[in-house]
Amino acid sequence: MPSYTARMAADPNNAWRSETPGRAGWTRTARPGDPSKYFIVSADCHANEPGGLWRERIDARYRERLPRVEVDEHGGRWQISEGFRRVKLREHLLEGEDLERNQAGATPEGRLADHARDGIDAEIIFPNKGLSMWATPDAEFAMAMCRVWNDWAWQTFGPYNDRLSPLACLATGDLDGSIAEVERVARLGFRGLTLPTKPHWGAHDAAVPNYNWPEYDRLWAAIVHHDLPITFHVSTGRDPRAARGHGGAVINYVCHSLAPTIEPIAHLCSSGILERFPALRFGSIEAGIGWVPWALVAMDEAYVKHHMWVRPRLAQLPSEAFRERGFASFQEDPPGLALAAEHRLVDNFLWANDYPHHEGTWPHSAAAIERTMGGLDETARAKILGLNAARIFRFEVPAWAR
Repeated sequence: MPSYTARMAADPNNAWRSETPGRAGWTRTARPGDPSKYFIVSADCHANEPGGLWRERIDARYRERLPRVEVDEHGGRWQISEGFRRVKLREHLLEGEDLERNQAGATPEGRLADHARDGIDAEIIFPNKGLSMWATPDAEFAMAMCRVWNDWAWQTFGPYNDRLSPLACLATGDLDGSIAEVERVARLGFRGLTLPTKPHWGAHDAAVPNYNWPEYDRLWAAIVHHDLPITFHVSTGRDPRAARGHGGAVINYVCHSLAPTIEPIAHLCSSGILERFPALRFGSIEAGIGWVPWALVAMDEAYVKHHMWVRPRLAQLPSEAFRERGFASFQEDPPGLALAAEHRLVDNFLWANDYPHHEGTWPHSAAAIERTMGGLDETARAKILGLNAARIFRFEVPAWAR
């Protein structure tokens, strides 16, 4: 195989990833192997599950309903899932780093080697193929898929949980099933949970229970009892592929994948949940951070200016509730980083390399960090790169990083 340098030279689409303005004036670095490296936790990485995982493990009554690929009479391949629109699969020739990312992350040993190459000390792991587990209106079916993922994730990564930490998945439309699963995964040793951005998959319907409904107090009580942080990952509440045609990849990513992740954060900050459960810790994953200052201002504005309609009255503004308990992860977000200190959000932002996804920064995270974090001081960089995630997810911080 050609050397890594040679492969990069022949991979112009990814050459930009290694560009850096340098790190003049930094007393620590993000460079792997540097004795003065920051302690770095990637707060959003993804598994590379075996293709037959759910078919082999799920209850037989659900097997024929699993997401699948069907071939039509013309040889066309279609992705079929109960909650997604039918999508024709097209062949994309992946080369260079794009191919490498597509194949990475299948084993714990491979992940550790890849993280060493990128300077990552620990990771939080979310599903990959499993992000389609929530794409069904049948919440009990979704919960059955989540249990399969949780079992596999703990069997695979549990022995490495000091560095490779999966989050347990809940299908919160099945409220009783979710509460039972919280109890089970807490006993196993998971560091946290990931919930869909809406408990019931599909279009908005005010008649369908959502997180601000009192019914969910039982779930928050169980989560707080076990002191588990909760996350909301992009593309988990409704079909993110809502646009077709020209620009669809961009439109769907921005409008239908990232933006809906704001909703559960607003539910928690504005509905009184955090006053009933002040120990609840929560955050958005992979939606970026530039929206956070705007959203906090918007929630406060609505609370104050729409006081005649707002219920309940809160002891603290929504923005204050978020600053005390909330967090958000990003890969490269210069606008959000520029506003972090000004809006008192340095303690709320978590960096991630999104390994091994193409939206992420692996294996050039140091260059990406140097491109985007030059405006932060050393304390802010250390917190955002790893110390905040270590505090939230209870990783042990090594002596050299304190």
